[in-house]
Amino acid sequence: MNTGQVQNAASVSNDKLSLKEVIAMGVGGMIGGGIFSVLGLSITEAGHAAPIAFAIGGLIALLTGLSYARLGLRFRSSGGSFTYLERAFANPNIAAIGGWILLLGYVGTLSLYAYTFGTYGSALLGGGGGDNSAMHHLLQTLVILSFMGINLYGVKASGSSELIIVTIKVLILALFAIIGLFHIQPDHLQPLLNKGYGGVLMGAALIFVAYEGFELIPNAINDMEDPERNLTRGIIASILITIAVYVLVSLVAVGNLTAEQINRYGEYALAVAARPFLGEAGFVLIGIAALFSTSSAINATLFGTARLGMIMATERVLPRAFGFRRQTSNIPWVSLVVISAATLAFINLANLEIISSFASATFLLVLALINLSAWRLRDRIGIRAWIPLTGLLLSTGSLLALAGYLYRSEPRHLLWIGLIYAAATVIELMIPREAPPDAD
Repeated sequence: MNTGQVQNAASVSNDKLSLKEVIAMGVGGMIGGGIFSVLGLSITEAGHAAPIAFAIGGLIALLTGLSYARLGLRFRSSGGSFTYLERAFANPNIAAIGGWILLLGYVGTLSLYAYTFGTYGSALLGGGGGDNSAMHHLLQTLVILSFMGINLYGVKASGSSELIIVTIKVLILALFAIIGLFHIQPDHLQPLLNKGYGGVLMGAALIFVAYEGFELIPNAINDMEDPERNLTRGIIASILITIAVYVLVSLVAVGNLTAEQINRYGEYALAVAARPFLGEAGFVLIGIAALFSTSSAINATLFGTARLGMIMATERVLPRAFGFRRQTSNIPWVSLVVISAATLAFINLANLEIISSFASATFLLVLALINLSAWRLRDRIGIRAWIPLTGLLLSTGSLLALAGYLYRSEPRHLLWIGLIYAAATVIELMIPREAPPDAD
């Protein structure tokens, strides 16, 4: 091999995501706006047992993560969930409808992350946290545009920035958790099951959107070093880190604030929980952690969703333009720009309560379908049947619990979610589709 070939090989290797960067992508995708926006809701439903609710949600994510790892290694596609549905079901419309819904769900989660970034950013800058403030709209728009630019620049830039951001935010949340453990008020944790077993299960269903993100890791399988070794390790490690952070942070929040206080302060609950032992500096520190968390979640979600759009275009589920890539870096730039533009429209025009509810329901629905796919393909992917079957039962149960909650509390949201699903289904069925090519 001549010098030029060696240099080219080194350049390709250096442009791949390392295990640390893969883990950072997963943690960044999960520890986003979720822990800041759904913590109060979880405590309202689960009470003192909110940390248990987060642990149950993590168990569902871990089981499903094993299914994703086996599917990812078998099919090695940037299409991720869409490709797995395509391989598991003979009817191509199932995968196409699932892909449409998943893509819309990711736009919803991106909107939630950007909204949370704008809220905390405007509060820290003294512009107020209201969603109608000019500062809020400016910040949530700028954060989407910034990470669109980073992802357009290159894979390595995306992975490196993710590693830095995730390290900073995990250190801040770890500091909050460790110091806060020494200031917990024991009476705030008794009795443990003050809302009953049903409350714990409902809390787990409602906070499950906080684990959205790990399923994006297989989308980057062709951009990572040694995927045979790093894919499964990256998924499991990122979920375990996230479980540890969520359980500790929710324990400190429950132990330092009453449920009434958390409901009153809403999305600022974590920042307020830091005040008893860190003072006003704690409020600012947690606010900064929120900015880092939402930033990294946006980065990771844009990275994976753009590649999902590209694969759907190659299967003629989306317009072919979504498959256009830069020749020098293989980045799906049209998909990235369109998804970013759709997100900007959502966060500046739409009702974000409906969007966040839709994102939660969509994520649970997709995970149920992926576990079903893994179970159907269990012999081909080499996974024990009980793993995807248990994940299927748990994710389906959580989805039904969430639907029940929305029916009782926000029936209009449930109606809008149903209409969005119905619209995606009708659009897909009306488009003539060639059968996808056979692949192993």
